[in-house]
Amino acid sequence: MVPVTAADVAAVHPRLAAHVRRTPVLELRLGDLGLTGEVAHAPLVAKLDLLQPTGSFKVRGAVALLTDPALQERLRAAGVIAASGGNFGLAVAWAAARLGVTATVVVPSSSPRAKLDPIAALGAELVLVDGVYADAFAAAEGSRAASGAVLAHAYDQPQVVAGQGTSVRELLASAERLDTVLVACGGGGLLAGTIAAVADRIRVVAVETHGTATLHTALAAGQPVDVVVSGQSASSLGARRIGAHAWAVRDRLAAALLVTDTEVADAQRRLWQAARLVAEPGGAVALAALTSGRYRPAADERIGVLLCGANTDPGSVAPVPPPR
Repeated sequence: MVPVTAADVAAVHPRLAAHVRRTPVLELRLGDLGLTGEVAHAPLVAKLDLLQPTGSFKVRGAVALLTDPALQERLRAAGVIAASGGNFGLAVAWAAARLGVTATVVVPSSSPRAKLDPIAALGAELVLVDGVYADAFAAAEGSRAASGAVLAHAYDQPQVVAGQGTSVRELLASAERLDTVLVACGGGGLLAGTIAAVADRIRVVAVETHGTATLHTALAAGQPVDVVVSGQSASSLGARRIGAHAWAVRDRLAAALLVTDTEVADAQRRLWQAARLVAEPGGAVALAALTSGRYRPAADERIGVLLCGANTDPGSVAPVPPPR
């Protein structure tokens, strides 16, 4: 397996321009998020990929795959099939509808309705299976073998990884200077794309929850291994095993951190209070490393964070106060 490079990310980026938003960045101080002490004045540059048309960064990888010139004949003939906890399936359904491609999306029945309903509304065939993402992927593989459709992998496919890397590529182009970027990790597609895009120019820190710790567990074992998936972030970070692309570039990581579901929920609330932005649990995981103190920036360190998903019930993050 050949890792994706900065050149690969740059090559797919122009294909995304007509379909994917160049989302804004938001500059804050950690004090804006309620942190106190020495870190309160530390700068934070947030890439707002939760403002993508499908509510997550994953539309980048989906468009990169479905616009690959080498796949057009197969896509026209047999369509695309994807397995997903929700966000990638929504991204594939949206990209397929936009590009005139027939799509089937296989999803665990436990995925939230906020992710499932829009998939069906976009015209994709929605197939529910019992279990977690790995079970959905096995079902999608079986269907793909029978139909000849292009299989879209949520995090371990070169075109998808390169597409995801365009998020931090845009962040670097927009930010005055960054020293470190924090990235949520599930299967590792965004992480691998980020490492490719930065090309050793800045530090990359991976952040996982205890219930979705594919990378942390693999690093401890010395090889990718299956994990038991659980917790509030499972629908977006719920891969059972770290992907080969992320594992191949693990030596380029500055750190791999773990946060709790409680710390993620706290980060979601702080983001809402500071910027009126609603992030789903998986979308706030990287931010939680900062707001929990799991990552403490050095003096004058400029931190970037990818806010990567918003597909949740807004009331769970920002309840409407009762009328006075």
